[in-house]
Amino acid sequence: MKTNKQIFTNRLDIEIIYNLIPENSRVLDLGCGDGDLLFHLKKKNIKAQGIEKDEKCIYHCIEKGVIVHHGDLDEGLIHHLPKSFDFVILNQTIQETHHPGNIIRESLRIGKKIIVVFPNFAHWRNRLQILFKGETPVSDNLPFRWYNTPNLHFLSITDFKDFCKTHHLKIVTSSFFSGKSIRNLGPNLFAKLALFVLEE
Repeated sequence: MKTNKQIFTNRLDIEIIYNLIPENSRVLDLGCGDGDLLFHLKKKNIKAQGIEKDEKCIYHCIEKGVIVHHGDLDEGLIHHLPKSFDFVILNQTIQETHHPGNIIRESLRIGKKIIVVFPNFAHWRNRLQILFKGETPVSDNLPFRWYNTPNLHFLSITDFKDFCKTHHLKIVTSSFFSGKSIRNLGPNLFAKLALFVLEE
């Protein structure tokens, strides 16, 4: 049997989420992309499904045997019943939506817990690019130029914590990382990605 390190050689975000979710859970992945995370979660007998708007990604999900529905998150999740999922996942999704606050609140309505992962715009390399080049940062976790980026919102770890505090959301746990390395010391400066588990 493969260990997690053998399964998740390049994606620490997927490895952490995989380990957070118990077997036999009900999971909804919002903006599930190619379905890589859901494909791995199936190995834990998890009842998983995704929502994705990119048709090419949907085809990849189907090829992997992943249940996926075509939809735009900004159009709402009203058709899902309250607490119908154990976990709702937003893995590098909220920064690409028009109304991320609404989507987080709706995710907490339909899920007992939600997992949110996003690129940390306040990483030190991004700060240096703005300071010395006067340009919108381009990096491995923010690889697009200003004119073709899917990102509509650029947030930091501090921004997200402030959002949770303002909206009285409980942070159950969090992880901060860059590539394959955990960055829990000074994460707003040194982490490229942030992961939060939230509940009401």
